Formats: sequence, C-alpha cells, structure tokens
Amino acid sequence: MALIDPGWGDFAAIRRAFRWHIPERFNMGRAVCDENGASDQATALIWENSDGDAARYSFGQIREASNRLANALAAKGIGAGERVALILAQRPETAIAHVAIHKLGAVALPLSVLFGEDALAYRLADSGARAVITDARRSELVESLRGGLPELELVIACDPTPGKGAFWDLLASAAATDPGVPTLADDPALLIYTSGTTGPPKGALVAHRSLIGNLTGFEMSQNFYAQSGGLFWTPADWAWTGGLLDALLPTWYYGQPILAYEGRGAFDPERAFALLAAHEVSNAFIPPTAMKMLMQAPEPARYRLALRAIMSAGEAVGERLIEWSDQVLGVPVNEMWGQTEFNYLVGNCRPALAVRPGSMGQPYPGHRVEAIDAEGNPMPAGEIGELAAHRDDPVMFLGYWRNEESTRAKFLGDWFLTGDVGYRDEDGYLWFVGRKDDVISSAGYRIGPGEIEDCLLKHPAVAQAAVIGKPDELRGNIIKAFIVLGQGYSASEGLTREIQDSVRQRLAAYEYPREIEYIAELPLTTTGKVRRTELRELERQRQRQQGTT
Repeated sequence: MALIDPGWGDFAAIRRAFRWHIPERFNMGRAVCDENGASDQATALIWENSDGDAARYSFGQIREASNRLANALAAKGIGAGERVALILAQRPETAIAHVAIHKLGAVALPLSVLFGEDALAYRLADSGARAVITDARRSELVESLRGGLPELELVIACDPTPGKGAFWDLLASAAATDPGVPTLADDPALLIYTSGTTGPPKGALVAHRSLIGNLTGFEMSQNFYAQSGGLFWTPADWAWTGGLLDALLPTWYYGQPILAYEGRGAFDPERAFALLAAHEVSNAFIPPTAMKMLMQAPEPARYRLALRAIMSAGEAVGERLIEWSDQVLGVPVNEMWGQTEFNYLVGNCRPALAVRPGSMGQPYPGHRVEAIDAEGNPMPAGEIGELAAHRDDPVMFLGYWRNEESTRAKFLGDWFLTGDVGYRDEDGYLWFVGRKDDVISSAGYRIGPGEIEDCLLKHPAVAQAAVIGKPDELRGNIIKAFIVLGQGYSASEGLTREIQDSVRQRLAAYEYPREIEYIAELPLTTTGKVRRTELRELERQRQRQQGTT
C-alpha cells in the first residue's frame, strides 16, 4: 500500500518518479479499517488514561463497532452529507465514530474538548450539526445549547469507561454489517474549523481523497513509514488536522496500531516520556511547543526509547530543537509544513534529504509549493513572497463551509494562498519567515519572528519565547520578546542584557529584541500555536492607556 518506493533514489528522484492515482470512488473509513490489509486480530488501538485505566482494540473490533454505529446513526435518520460532531478526547469511541461517520457518507465535525460554551455553540450552529457524540459531562452542556441549534436532533453520551454507557448500548442494538453507502473521492468527509487569528472561525470542508493526498508526506516524514510501520503516538488533539490526518487516519491506513492517551490538563513532558518508553513508541508527531516542553524535563536519558522517527509541525521547529532531539532523543526531527485546507505539503525525510536546520524542507512528492508575488508569479531564489500551493492537488480542501467569498479569496489564479511568508533557496529548500501578519518591518528590514525565537531558545535561561513587532516612531517597529524562563532562573536587567547580546551576536544587530518581557506562560491556540495576535493586542492596549494618562 506504499505510495513511495525508497528504491527510486534520493528526494529529487522520488519526486520525479511519483504520480498520483486517485480512484473515482474512495471512502476514508473503509480505507483505514476494512481495506488496510490488517487481520481481525491485529492491534489497532492501545488506550489508557491518567487514572491508570487501559484497554486494547483489534482491527476486527473497530470494524464491527464502526459498522454498528453507522447503522445505528442511519436508523436515527442521519444520512450522507449530514454533519456529526465529535467532542471527545483521544479515546476508542472517537476513532470508532470517525470510521463510522465516513462509512455512512456523513461528515465528521471534530471539536476540541477544550472548547467552551460560546466556541461550541458557534460551530454547532454554523455547521448545522444533526448529531453530537460526546462525554457525559459535555452532553449536558450541549443539551443546554439546543435552543440555538434547530438542526440538532441527537446527542449520544459516552461513559468515562470505554465499553459502557449509552454509546455502546446504541451499538448493541444495530447490525454489524457494512452500511454499504458508496462515496466518491471528491465527496466531503471532514469539516474542520480553523483556528484563525481574525474574524469568526471558518469551516474547512475536506474530501475523502485528502487522506491519499496526505500519504506521501506522511510516509516520508516518518522515514518511509509504509516499509517499517510500528506503534504511533501524538499528543495532538484528534479534533485537529494534526491529530487526525497526521496521525490516527494514516496510521490505520497502513494497518498499524496507534496509542491513545486521555490525559487531564496541559501537556505533561514527564508523562509523555513515560508513555514513549513504556509502550516502545516507534513513530510520533510531536508539535514544536510540546518538544520545547520535553527539553525542560529532568533527566530524559533515564527513559529507554524506541523512537525511529519524529515529525513536528504547527510552528517553526528551529535549529535548537533539531540539535536537542539528535543529541538527547537519538532520533532526527523531520519538520513538516501544511494547513487544514491544504495539509502535508512540505517537509523533510532524513534518509532521502539532507536537513538544513531552520528550513521546512522541500515539497513532498505530488505537491507544488512556491513563494509568489502579488500577481501570482514565483519569486526568484532568496526573495520573500507568500507561500502558495498549486490547486491541482488531491489534498486541497473543497472550500469553506457556506462561505464562497472566503473560498475565492484564498486563490490567486491556480495558487492557494496560505497566508504564510517565506522563500525558496537555490537548491529548492523552503524557508518559513512568518505569517503575513507576523512579519516585522523594522528600519527597512523585513524580519520573521521564527528565527529570533529559535535563537532565544539557545540561551539556557529561555524555556519558551514569542516575538512581535512593537510600534516605534523611529524604526516603524522594534522587536519585542516575551519569554518564559526555565526552572532556576529569575528575571533581571543583567539577564536581559545577556539574552539580547546573545541574539545580536548570533543573528544581526537589527534582529535583537530591544525589549524583553518575562511572563509566566505564552498565550496558545488549542492546537498549541503561539497567539502573537494576543501579544500584539496587549501592546496596543498598553499604548492606548499610556496615551490617555
């Protein structure tokens, strides 16, 4: 089932040899459960939670449970194209429900368990969700919102212990045969709301074919995963593209098991190390924010790890993380870049492509990405432009849900505009500079925050860092850094000067942060990305207050 043959040669040769073969009919649910070549007895899912509860499920059990749920939903009036929301953590019911919804030809609407009342109400109303599958506590919240959700007809609650409760009672009442609903590769499978920085969230409608479009990147970012396989784990929420299309679904497409951990609260680096070691995890997707937290864990060498590959995406990985992973974890990090609308586009594959620390890598086979100008022309090597993906690609989304205007605005001719800024070097490597809104213009220089943040992390006192441009009369903007200090360090004028000098010496005089503010924690999105817009708004509020005093 591999799309890439390592025998084709190096990265460039693999890209030249590769061709897409997208069938007219394709179903994401059947592809990852019924057609992946795994035996009924093969382990599909290993689950545990922070209370010490645990369970295992075979592919045969997942296949039967997903068929039963699909038939039960159909009996309740849920049909093809209708939206079924999932407000669940990493647990068996989440995975079973995704497969069932796809087999039914319905559209899965994954929603984070971190969402509050307003966030859930907006997404459920905007999507016109017909059904919700969630845990018992959140089912009460959903029921309280019903007055503003006229299309919602069914709420199914899951017991804290998998295998018990209304969800499993519903399955027991339905047939175990495949519902037999055919789908086209271009039919919608997922509706994922983007964590945008401006305006209300938009629902990106993703087709069944997008799974195939993700696979070249998945195989290569996991160092030819289809040939080696193994147990996969990610701390990324299965409610997001990173958890679903970068982890759960492609892992099952290759008939391999995944580890699901249902924790409580924030990412715990020591618990993550313990999971990796205890379960002998071979492959992982670990976002850069989580990687930075792992760097702060005491004595990582005491854990015996079996890792063969790590992919990291969501923010710039940076040279410091790559060096640390090589030295401490003993495994290289393959950076990847993509978006909900157009995922798994660019990245690294250490066996086939020499990594240039700081670069995102090169476009994976089957994808075309360029830095373009305002007219849609590819920029010469070394010149900064907006990173854009060519629309003739199976991973491209179908459009924004009920929002044709926003969909049109994302395209310039044949190019999908990502909103990210970067450049291509002479050897074809792509370099991320920042979001269009994040790029800092200071004294005539265009400065991306990622390089400075990576440089700041090289100082032993810095645990996390975020950089913004602060308005300045003389320079237009000055660089300001928000820093979370590591254990054992305290803020002082001397430390500030030391950190500033470190950046000035490593990068350039115009790139050092003229202001540093020490904070307890950085504002993050639910996907773990730094909310620089929140930091910029904080600065604007302060300036307005100063202007009135």
